[in-house]
Amino acid sequence: MRSSLAPGVWFLRSFSRDSWFRGFTLLLTFLIYTCYHMSRKPISIVKSRLHQNCSELIKPINDTHSLNDTSWCSWSPFDKDDYKELLGAVDNAFLVAYAIGMFISGIFGERLPLRYYLSAGMLLSGLFTSLFGLGYFWNIHVLWYFVLIQICNGLVQTTGWPSVVACVGNWFGKGKRGFIMGIWNSHTSVGNILGSLIAGIWVNQEWGLSFIVPGVITAIMGIITFLFLIEYPEDVDCAPPQHHDGSDKDQDNPEDPENSPYTNRESSQETMTSCSKEPVAISFLGALKIPGVIEFSFCLLFAKLVSYTFLYWLPLYIFNVAHFGAKEAGDLSTLFDVGGIIGGIMAGLISDYTNGRATTCCIMLILAAPMMFLYNYIGQNGIVSSIVMLIICGMLVNGPYALITTAVSADLGTHKSLKGNAKALSTVSAIIDGTGSIGAALGPLLAGLISPTGWNNVFYMLISADILACLLLCRLVYKEILAWKSSLSKGRGYKEI
Repeated sequence: MRSSLAPGVWFLRSFSRDSWFRGFTLLLTFLIYTCYHMSRKPISIVKSRLHQNCSELIKPINDTHSLNDTSWCSWSPFDKDDYKELLGAVDNAFLVAYAIGMFISGIFGERLPLRYYLSAGMLLSGLFTSLFGLGYFWNIHVLWYFVLIQICNGLVQTTGWPSVVACVGNWFGKGKRGFIMGIWNSHTSVGNILGSLIAGIWVNQEWGLSFIVPGVITAIMGIITFLFLIEYPEDVDCAPPQHHDGSDKDQDNPEDPENSPYTNRESSQETMTSCSKEPVAISFLGALKIPGVIEFSFCLLFAKLVSYTFLYWLPLYIFNVAHFGAKEAGDLSTLFDVGGIIGGIMAGLISDYTNGRATTCCIMLILAAPMMFLYNYIGQNGIVSSIVMLIICGMLVNGPYALITTAVSADLGTHKSLKGNAKALSTVSAIIDGTGSIGAALGPLLAGLISPTGWNNVFYMLISADILACLLLCRLVYKEILAWKSSLSKGRGYKEI
């Protein structure tokens, strides 16, 4: 008689070789993009240190500033009254370069080995992040240096998102993609939290280290990526994922391109690719013709406008309005990202259960508008209300953003109208996130221009953007509702895309 396996051995054998490689790829890409976001966050923490009220500090003996100068301890050129506009220019140097580069990056990502592309991007991103911090030790006080570094960093950071989404899409099929990617996309918030905490350690002393340390970590992760990233399951003799559950031969299948809420017959014909064994990379215009890409792209523009305004300006808002110190404001702002982790997972779960990506996003966007209004008016009345409302706002603002940039991008990049050509995934991800990055650039810029007139006006701008994001999804929500009604009438479940 064969002896029974020990529980530990049974547990190990219960996982297939494919599952281990998928889990490893998911973890590695999670860490990769955590580092990308970690290196973006320090600027928002250091802002309150670059310009601060120095009236309560003791001047050094050899200081040459006048007695009435309350900004003597600020870092030139951010020590003048126009510091918010200058800080906004530094933000936008990164964000505009990122938005422009993103449209090109996806095309390169489809044609170059992802391992080399990601590794080079992370090494260069680590370099430019560190160079920003070295401005402190080199005693640099000219605006063009910081702007130039941000432009270069914005361009090389575009290597990240299309590549990691394409890599995960290569390993994971349709399945419970919303839930898996909801958990995986928490790398954005985890990176923001780590970046805030690391930057906060040195913000009140040698703030240059707030950039150098994340930069070095990012570069080290680039080396790890070069050594260990596996692009395709076939590279290690694993089975490729099944991107669609139904058969293409079943014309009545609700997953058929003709019956999908994002598809019409004309666009399905136009975006159909060759059924050859080696699929060709899709063109930019071909990716735009995939149904749903344009609506979700412009929705993400406004959703990311809101999210990135919080990302870059929330610590300064807490510093100015709640009168916390620079480190305390940075630590408190991480609660917004904690809410973002919860919101991303919730959005993925709900959209998987309901098969309604657009409807899930729309509902969360509707709820986000009144919550932002309430946070601005009563969120600073006490530490408890501030904590609770920051988490809720993070959930509702970052939930749709996370869902669109992950599960929706992967769904559309492996759309049935492409006939299995997964080469489109990187380009589709780049188009959606590139369009969103235009909003990411606009948000902090507008916040810098509007904040001198009062923080209330900044929040009115954010609420307006949130409503516009919701309106852009109306057509897709309507089609999802029709699909649900049709599914109920036929007595069978509807599966999106």
